[in-house]
Amino acid sequence: MELLQWAQNPWDQEILVRISWDLFWAATAAGMVFVMGHLLFRRWSAKRKPAPAGNVSADLTRKIPERVVRHPLASRLFHWVMAASMFVLLFTGFLPVLGVKFSWLTIHWVAGLVLIGTIIFHIIHASFWLNLRDIWISRRDLSEWWLEVKQYLGRPGPPPPKPGKYPMENKFFHHLVLVATFAVICTGILMMVRIGTPIWTRNAYLFSESTWGWVYVLHGLSSVALVTMIIAHIYFAILPEKRWLTISMIAGWITRQDYIENHDPERWEIPEEAPAAAQQAQQPARLKQEST
Repeated sequence: MELLQWAQNPWDQEILVRISWDLFWAATAAGMVFVMGHLLFRRWSAKRKPAPAGNVSADLTRKIPERVVRHPLASRLFHWVMAASMFVLLFTGFLPVLGVKFSWLTIHWVAGLVLIGTIIFHIIHASFWLNLRDIWISRRDLSEWWLEVKQYLGRPGPPPPKPGKYPMENKFFHHLVLVATFAVICTGILMMVRIGTPIWTRNAYLFSESTWGWVYVLHGLSSVALVTMIIAHIYFAILPEKRWLTISMIAGWITRQDYIENHDPERWEIPEEAPAAAQQAQQPARLKQEST
């Protein structure tokens, strides 16, 4: 299997062109191997999974609304628009390589602009309306993750505490996607300079041939990395024990029971307006029950 593709320029010099498309199949295989490996690990660890420390008092339980808002509407719109643009980019980027011929270039760069727009929106929304500390990995996250690993390995030690809004695996996956996506975006913007669009004038001589080759290589590597991550993401989204998280990305809320079982209220505090909003959301249902 080749990793990179090379070609001869008009002066018989060997220049770097892009990644080898064998890496697409390698990334797909890596995603499937991860899925199968996790299924085996999931079965093996079903009886070894440590119970997180910490119980919620009865008084605090009564204060928790029946529906806890997890993802506001803006976050959900970002997620699904970004997902749609990502799939369009992957399909238009890899289907021609697999032999499916169609006019893909315009669709590809338009979807890229949509992805850039959603990322900019998310950065602004997360910076001013969300708590960025919820998603960043801290030393405490690493130490608690190590406690969980030791529990799986059967080593003595205190049980790991419940996480805040996002557990360690969610934060780690977010960081991986962040790196790959920004690499795709930065290189994609540079590559768009080489094509003619209604927005700008084409300039194929911005960089040397070797530099353009590395731009295409980085774009390809980050793209195939996203293939593996998306396979893993879809797999976790359909797991029975993770399905409540998938539903929350559609409905925006989780149940009180899911909140108590999976989160520490002291580390993920519910905003004061959340109970009132939940009561308003449940009021029509209660009125209907009373009328019947």
